[in-house]
This record gives sequence, structure tokens and C-alpha cells, in this order.
Amino acid sequence: MITLQPIGWVRGGRSDPVDDHWGSEQARIELDPRFPESALYGLDSFSHAEVIFFFHKVTEEKIETGARHPRGNTDWPLAGIFAQRGKNRPNRLGLCTCSILGVSGRTVTVGGLDAIDGTPVLDIKPVMREFLPRGSIRQPEWAGALMKDYW
Repeated sequence: MITLQPIGWVRGGRSDPVDDHWGSEQARIELDPRFPESALYGLDSFSHAEVIFFFHKVTEEKIETGARHPRGNTDWPLAGIFAQRGKNRPNRLGLCTCSILGVSGRTVTVGGLDAIDGTPVLDIKPVMREFLPRGSIRQPEWAGALMKDYW
């Protein structure tokens, strides 16, 4: 058993988990009071952060463990839950690379975070180019179609 405690929560932005048009969203990540302001020192010198969060609105009965058509679109092939980024994942973990718009006190303002108001945040990591993929990235055609309007 793994036990995690949120380091903070998403405040603002969307209240409904609609699939598309996340690029213009702005939200704040407010740290839990157990963390001092110094936990965010230096984060504002990075342009982007990876935010790991918990899909808290996904109920147990909605969790997928096998294959499904992404977004229920039967024009796209069956894809296993680990071959897509849907929210109905076994551990309900989300990951998003978003822009850092500002840091003030124990709050980070971000752009393009695809998490809704009240979402528990499990970790924040700065994006460093050395951790980005080396070489070209490959993906199936359906993934590009699915993401066409996501941001």
C-alpha cells in the first residue's frame, strides 16, 4: 500500500473536467500549510512545471483496466488504458506540463493545467530540457486527432 498526501490543491480554473481547450486556462496551485514558502524558492526561474495530480472526481466504478476506444470513438482503435492518457486510470494519476506564470508566497499560478478546481496536487517538478525526450517522438494517428483541440 502506498499512502500519499497532497502537497496542495488546484484553485480556480475550470470546475468541470471537459476534454478540450485547456490551453487558455489559468489556475493556482496553493501549497498545503505544512510547506513553507521556501518550498517554492527558485521555481519562478523555470518556464514550465510538471504537475502530478489526483483525479479526485473519478469514482471506483469508472476506472478502466483494459482496452477501450479513446473517448468512446469507434473510428479509433482499441487502446489499453496505459496506451492513452484518460482520467479513468487505475491509480487516477494525472500529469500535465504547464507554464509557470508566477510564484507568490505558497502559491504557483500556472497556465494550461488540465486539472479542475479542488484537484489534489501530489507533486510539482520543474521542466528541465535534459529530462525531455531524446530523439524523435512517435505516436499513432488517432492520438494527434484526439489532441487537435485539447490545448
